[in-house]
Amino acid sequence: MLSIQPVSEPPSGTDFLIPFIGREAVVSLRTPPDSFYTRDQIASEFGSYQQEIPVGYWNATPCYTIQLNEKQLNLMEHAKGNLYTLLGRVSDHVFDVFGRGLQLHHWWRDHQYCGRCGAATELKDNGKALGCVVCSYQAYPRLNPCVIVAVTRGNQILLAAASGRRANFYSTLAGFIEPGESAEAAVAREVREEVGIEISNTRFFRSQAWPFPSQLMLGFIADYASGDLVLDTAEIEDAGWFTKDSLPPIPPMASISGQLIHAALSGE
Repeated sequence: MLSIQPVSEPPSGTDFLIPFIGREAVVSLRTPPDSFYTRDQIASEFGSYQQEIPVGYWNATPCYTIQLNEKQLNLMEHAKGNLYTLLGRVSDHVFDVFGRGLQLHHWWRDHQYCGRCGAATELKDNGKALGCVVCSYQAYPRLNPCVIVAVTRGNQILLAAASGRRANFYSTLAGFIEPGESAEAAVAREVREEVGIEISNTRFFRSQAWPFPSQLMLGFIADYASGDLVLDTAEIEDAGWFTKDSLPPIPPMASISGQLIHAALSGE
């Protein structure tokens, strides 16, 4: 399990390094995808690398995330892909490590220069911040809080297909929390804006870190209160009420949306 805390030990050949090329994770074809590379293995297979950022500890072993170059891959031994390809193939705890690594790279890419004075930044505060070398401003990794909600009406659940995805799967409604807004208010607003109905009895379900690129998903279940479905076609291609015996293609259980759908239809 990942423990998020500053790494205090000096670098060691047994440290775990989580490699990425841009936004794509790199895994070995010779071992399961949840087998992390050690520093010595990275040096042997890839040589040099960039952007070493401390992630924390994986089962008491220091863990870092790094960036590789496309030319360093041997397609007979290595594979790369976005994190969606790991969903369901690795445990939630392992996925958290890859997800945190990706978010840290995203943060590093967007904060190489100070947002106040434009000077270069470098890792500070035991790797927890990027600090300006001139004005000392420090930028910490940013999280974007989102709400996601399963709306039920009796034994039915509201599911929607997002515009631009050709309705290849249906999911629960979701959206970002606006400044000055509570999570519960955001749930009601998103439902009203996207499908035109009112809800009641909104209750918290659970949360999930969702590194696409840096969301914290706050899951809720709510009851239908009133109104007819009127879709915001810029956001929603199709929506409807479904029972557990008539479900369209839905997200996997590895996602909080899949968990919400299962819980809502099971009466949890």
